[in-house]
Amino acid sequence: MTQILTTHAGSLPRSPELIEANAARPVGEDGLTPEPTDEFRRVLRQAVADVVAKQEQIGISIPNDGEYGHLMGSAVNYGSWWSYIFDRVNGLELTGADIFSTEPVRSEPGNVRLTTFPDRRDWTIFAEAYQDPTSGITVGSQPNFPAATGAIAYSETGRQLVQQDITNFRSALDASGYDSGFLAALSPGSGSRIVDDHYGDEDSFLDAWVEVMRPEYEAIAAAGLTVQIDDPSIAENWDQVNPEPSVEDYVAFTRKRVDAVNRALVNVPTEQTRFHLCWGSWHGPHTTDIEFRHIAGLLLEIDAKFYSFEAANVRHEHEWTVWENTELPEGKVIVPGIVSHATNVVEHPELVAQRIERFARLVGPERVIASTDCGLGGRIHPQIAWAKLESLVAGAEIASGRL
Repeated sequence: MTQILTTHAGSLPRSPELIEANAARPVGEDGLTPEPTDEFRRVLRQAVADVVAKQEQIGISIPNDGEYGHLMGSAVNYGSWWSYIFDRVNGLELTGADIFSTEPVRSEPGNVRLTTFPDRRDWTIFAEAYQDPTSGITVGSQPNFPAATGAIAYSETGRQLVQQDITNFRSALDASGYDSGFLAALSPGSGSRIVDDHYGDEDSFLDAWVEVMRPEYEAIAAAGLTVQIDDPSIAENWDQVNPEPSVEDYVAFTRKRVDAVNRALVNVPTEQTRFHLCWGSWHGPHTTDIEFRHIAGLLLEIDAKFYSFEAANVRHEHEWTVWENTELPEGKVIVPGIVSHATNVVEHPELVAQRIERFARLVGPERVIASTDCGLGGRIHPQIAWAKLESLVAGAEIASGRL
C-alpha cells in the first residue's frame, strides 16, 4: 500500500499567548521592527514546540513551525506570510503611501503593470459586497506597508530571526520525533509588490529582491529543512492588472517572477524546495481569478521538487483535470489543496479521500501529498482549522487503503 502523506500550506492558528506576547513588544525606532524580549522569545519557543507536537498528535506527515516566526498581532490576519519580511530587510521605511493608498495604475497591451489593491477587478466588480460588513467577505486587517526608500538588503536582524526560526523548529522536531519539515519564505516577486521609491525600474527592483531573499532560503536549506517559497503573486497578480490583460502578456510578465525565484534558489538543492501558489487567501468571490490551465506550465518551470496549489475551494476544485493534459516531470510531486481555508465547513473524510484519489490516478499515488489550499492560521477559527487537519489525515488513510 502507498501511504498518502499529509502536510499543509504553512500558517497555523497562533496561540492567544503568542499573539499577546507579540503585541506587547515595544516598537523599534524604525517603526517596523518590534524589539524582542526574553519573555517573548520564551513564549515563541514554547508555542513552536506545542504546534509541532499537535501536528504529530494529529498525524501530519510533513510539519512546519506554523509560521509562528511570521508574527501576528491579532487572531485574524491574512498577510503575515508577506509582512514578516519587513522586519528583516534594510532600506524600507513607512512613508504613508502604501499598496492600499497609492493611485490606481492602468495597463496597456504589451505593458502589464500592477494596480493598487483596492483597484483589483474582483474588489471593484463586487464593491457593494466588499464594503458590506454583513456580506461574509473578509480580507483581514491590513498592516501599514513600507516603501523602499533606499537600497534594500537582508539585514543582520533578518539573519538572527531566520536562525531563531530554525533553532525553535529544529528543537520542536526533535522533541516530537520528526526527522525534518519545512519553513516558509517570501518570494522575490511578492516582495517587489511594495512601493518602490528608490530603484525607479521594475526589473531592477525585482532583481534586488532576488538578492534580499537568497540568504533566507540558503539558511533554511543549510539546516537540512525544506524551503517553501510562498508566491501567490504568480496567480493572484492577474486580478491586480486593470484592465484584464491578454494571457500572453500576463505569462510574459509572470515569467520574470518565475525566473526571479529560480535565481534566488540557485544554491538550494531542488529536493529541498517546494513552491506554494494560490489565488489569494481573502474570503471573497474570486470571479476574476486566472484559470489554472494558463499558468500550470509556469508553475512547473520553477526549480522545485514539490508544487503546492489550491484545489479544494469551489472556484478551483474543478481544475484537477489540468493534470490530464499536463505532464508532471520525472521526480516531481504535487501538493494539492484537499481541504480549504475559504469555508468554515469541515470536509468529510470521504470527500477528502475522493479528492486525493483524483490526483493519484492521474500522476500516481507516490507523487501526491495531501495538503490545504492555503494557510489556516488567521483565516478560520482555530477549532475549525485543527478539525480540518484531522479530517485531512483521516481522508488520506481512506485513500491510501483504496489506492
